[in-house]
Amino acid sequence: MKSNQMNPWFVNGVLLIITCACLFPFLLLFMASITDEKVIIQEGYSLLPSKLSWAAYSYLLADATSLLRSYGITVFVTVVGTAVGLLISCLIAYPLSRRDMPLRNVLSFIVFFTLLFNGGLVSTYLVYTEIFHIKNSIAALIVPGLLTNGFYILLIRSFFITSIPAQVIESAFIDGASEFRTFYRIVLPLSLPIMATIGLMLTISYWNDWFNGLIYITDSKLFSIQNLLNRILSDIQFLQKTSLGTNQSGATSKIPLDTVRMAMAVIGIAPIICAYPFFQKYFVKGLTLGAVKG
Repeated sequence: MKSNQMNPWFVNGVLLIITCACLFPFLLLFMASITDEKVIIQEGYSLLPSKLSWAAYSYLLADATSLLRSYGITVFVTVVGTAVGLLISCLIAYPLSRRDMPLRNVLSFIVFFTLLFNGGLVSTYLVYTEIFHIKNSIAALIVPGLLTNGFYILLIRSFFITSIPAQVIESAFIDGASEFRTFYRIVLPLSLPIMATIGLMLTISYWNDWFNGLIYITDSKLFSIQNLLNRILSDIQFLQKTSLGTNQSGATSKIPLDTVRMAMAVIGIAPIICAYPFFQKYFVKGLTLGAVKG
């Protein structure tokens, strides 16, 4: 009797090729960041450059205090924003998933409407700065992301409707559980897959966010890592244009422009890449637990 299972060596080989294809751009990015500037100009990018140089990292680490402070702000914003954003999304999605909730369809449409239209940049800026007064504060990096996740709310609502039987919730009410206890002890444990997925999306969104800091933050002590790197890149580009306009290349000749860009990308994505394998097991565990039904 022939087995329908594929050869494990073939499967592992295909997965190995896919893994190498995914890692190749990051490896090339890192090698470009430690390549000598002149070698990149003359020979281009390579995994095995003829000359290595750490000049790009030396330039970025010249102000290590600001870099570490920006990392700390980004980590804090990512952790708090992900936790609070996930909680708010679940608290809104749960009542919308209940068929006996009054005005359920109207409120769902309002959430959906936010995906199609928004007030625009000017009105949004005025609301956050003149009413909420969050300019030049850590809240400016957290609050806007909490109030613009209608897609996440609808996604969680759909999961509650399709994956959590109504009989389970009714049984909890019969046993005397309150709405909050039912939500906390029954709904959330059964929703680990969608919570892990939305949590990962929120984490990446907050970590990579630079737009809110660009608009609401002018105090350099409150720059996130993305805003700090963006300002450094803007300064380099300004120096480059100035030197070209004045025919004075001495100021910028010592700055490895191309490799600095690569080093900035490495500094920006390296922490979250290193942390992801440690959180992946919780993500997979959530998927497994959520898929098992009694």
